[in-house]
Amino acid sequence: MTAPADGKSPIEVLLVEDDPGDVLMTQEAFEEHKLRNRLTVVSDGAEALAYLRREGQYTDAVTPDLILLDLNLPRRDGREVLEEIKQDEELRRIPVVVLTTSQADEDILRSYQLHANAYVTKPVDFERFISVVRQIDEFFVSVVKLPPRG
Repeated sequence: MTAPADGKSPIEVLLVEDDPGDVLMTQEAFEEHKLRNRLTVVSDGAEALAYLRREGQYTDAVTPDLILLDLNLPRRDGREVLEEIKQDEELRRIPVVVLTTSQADEDILRSYQLHANAYVTKPVDFERFISVVRQIDEFFVSVVKLPPRG
């Protein structure tokens, strides 16, 4: 993959989200603002772990540079997924941004106890949602130095 002329290399983003509306808004935010990052979507916690571990249909999956993780997921809860990621020697280096509707103090505290890199509450307004996704993109592409892909 060749780096763009502005020096910002695209990153691989894994979105773990079961709400089709939120998936669509995230995809639109990436498209509308020409975010070059590659967005892969899985819809539940078990699928996320299979993707990250390259199991089943995901044997050729690219290790993401960043994970956007919803907490309230079917099959495997986002908290469980976060815990497994951060306990796994191969996966723990991947930054995880919890992107959820929950504003509950216990969810925020638990996410940070499980070593989430950031906790962001999803705005319900489309324009604010796009703004939040752009800020996450700007931070992780332009500000933060990410570890090399495994």
